[in-house]
Amino acid sequence: MRIALYGFGKMGKAIEAAATARGHEVVLRVNAANAGTPPTGADVAIEFSKPDQALANMRLCLEHGVPVVVGTTGWYDHLHEIKRLVDEKQGSLLWASNFSIGVNLFFRLNKTLAGLMDTRPEYHAHIDEIHHIHKLDAPSGTAITLARDIDLKTQRYSGWNLREKETAVQLEQPTTNNDQALPIISDRTGEVIGKHSVTWSGSNDRIVITHEAFDRSGFAIGAVVAAEWLKGRRGFFTMDDVLDLS
Repeated sequence: MRIALYGFGKMGKAIEAAATARGHEVVLRVNAANAGTPPTGADVAIEFSKPDQALANMRLCLEHGVPVVVGTTGWYDHLHEIKRLVDEKQGSLLWASNFSIGVNLFFRLNKTLAGLMDTRPEYHAHIDEIHHIHKLDAPSGTAITLARDIDLKTQRYSGWNLREKETAVQLEQPTTNNDQALPIISDRTGEVIGKHSVTWSGSNDRIVITHEAFDRSGFAIGAVVAAEWLKGRRGFFTMDDVLDLS
C-alpha cells in the first residue's frame, strides 16, 4: 500500500516507521514547506498535522479521490461539513480522536461504566487528561470523546466544560442540578504522551479507569491499521467500524 503522510512531525515519523514495518511504502511526506501537495500516486493518505491545516488536507485528499485517515483533533466543529463533502465526492474518510487500540477499548469500557452509573445518582463523574506542552488543543479530542459517551449513556450530564485544575474534593461535591456539563481538567506538562482518567466518586468510595500511553507507537500502529481497513471502502467511518466496537 502506498501512503501519503500529511504532517511529518513526531507522529508522522512514528507512522512511517509503523507503515514500513507492516510492508507499506510512504510515497509523500507533507509539511509546512510543501503544504498543498496533492496525494498523487497514493492509495491512502494519513493526516496528522495541525487543526488549522487539517481541513485543507482533508478537502485536498477527497478532491483527488484518495481515502484519508484523520488523526488531527481540534477541527470537530466542522465534522458535518466534512461528512457532506465525503458524500458529495463519494469519497472515503475515517476519523478518530485517538487511534490507539488500547484507547478504543478504553472508550468501550467508559461507555459500559457510564451505563451502569446511570442508575447510581450518588456517584459523580469528571475527566482528567494530561499531555505534553506542544499539544495545541485543550481538552484533548480523546477527553471530548469520553465526555460525549458519558453524556450519551447517562441522563444527568449535558455536554462538557473545561475546568481549571481543582482538588478532588471540589469535583466530587454532589450537585442539585440534574442536567449539568461534565467537568474536564486538562494539564499540559513536560513531554507526557497522553494520560486520560475517568473518575466516578461517591461519598464512600471512588472508581477510576485510566489509560496511559507510554510512547507514540500505539497511535501510529492504529492509524496504519485504519488505513489498511479503509482502502477500497467508500463512506464516512470511525475506529468503531475498524474494531467493530459500535
